[in-house]
Amino acid sequence: MTEPYQKPALTFEEQLKLLKERGLIVNDDQEALAQLSTISYYRLSAYWYPFRVRDNNGIIQSEFIEDANFNDIIKLYEFDRHLRLLLIDAIERVEIHIRTLMTYHLGHEYGAFGHTDASNFRASFRHRDWLNRLEQEIKRSSDSFITHYRTNYDGFPTLPIWMLTEVMTLGSLSVAYNGLTNSDKRSISSKLGLHYNRLSDWMRTLTYIQNICTHHGRLWNRELSIQPENVSDVNWNSPITPRKDRLFYILLILRSLLKTTKNGDEWHRQCNTLLEPIATEDKWRIAMGMPENWENHPIWL
Repeated sequence: MTEPYQKPALTFEEQLKLLKERGLIVNDDQEALAQLSTISYYRLSAYWYPFRVRDNNGIIQSEFIEDANFNDIIKLYEFDRHLRLLLIDAIERVEIHIRTLMTYHLGHEYGAFGHTDASNFRASFRHRDWLNRLEQEIKRSSDSFITHYRTNYDGFPTLPIWMLTEVMTLGSLSVAYNGLTNSDKRSISSKLGLHYNRLSDWMRTLTYIQNICTHHGRLWNRELSIQPENVSDVNWNSPITPRKDRLFYILLILRSLLKTTKNGDEWHRQCNTLLEPIATEDKWRIAMGMPENWENHPIWL
């Protein structure tokens, strides 16, 4: 049974007062007010959720647990913000690598405009819809390389494959890859040491994660709505990898893919530096889906 939403808008001072009344420890009121005024009460509420009391039935209450401190909530928020930046960095590297592999394969296999021929894709692929969406995106673009092509060459908005992939999002790239024949997908995925179905699944999952990151969504303690498919490899399953619906599984995917680019070691080091403090507390480590001996995970090494 639903009811009308009647909660009033609160001033920052009223928000802080409410938090303190519910038992949250605040060491510095002015600093807390500054954080509430720049991050927002509602956004921070996702990070103080695990600091709230549960009743005997496990139902979350409004009050905070003993010793819950506003500073610890901010630390979690900052951890998540830095984690999001690291994922954006890794996904960008992976996306560009896959773009390059697809461009190289399709360009050499079918020529500059082979992607416009539906016979080069699976029969069930909605090729015309996919191409129309991309060409609409091209028409809206103000990128200089597109303007140059439009000014100097026939056939606009049809572009050669090495230009087209530059305007593709990871989502569009994923759709295009899924539309290829199995032999073409195999030729591309083999460069990453993956079965073509797993690469397809990972691209879909990473598109979802990228969307969370670009909209500044919470990653820490998030149960993933779109999860990778089950695989038989023991290293990707419990107990070595406890869960596939938490972020550590995504970190393992990115670590695995970045090993093929030969430029992921610094990213790996930065992740370890960020994760080590949070992983010292079991409840935060478990919330990320990390095993106890996560640093020595065979995929993470």
